[in-house]
Amino acid sequence: MEGKLGIWEILLIVGIALLLFGPSKFATLGKSLGEGLRNFKSAMKHDDKSDEEEEKKS
Repeated sequence: MEGKLGIWEILLIVGIALLLFGPSKFATLGKSLGEGLRNFKSAMKHDDKSDEEEEKKS
């Protein structure tokens, strides 16, 4: 099972992160990560739309 994380590995990583950051900081970190991913996906969609508009113009 190379390159794939199983449930136990994910739980171990989450447990270590909780120990390092604490519950309140961990929640804030998760929220920030989610917002960052949302912004990234939005930017990628916007970039795709821009590419399509440029192709239509030419």
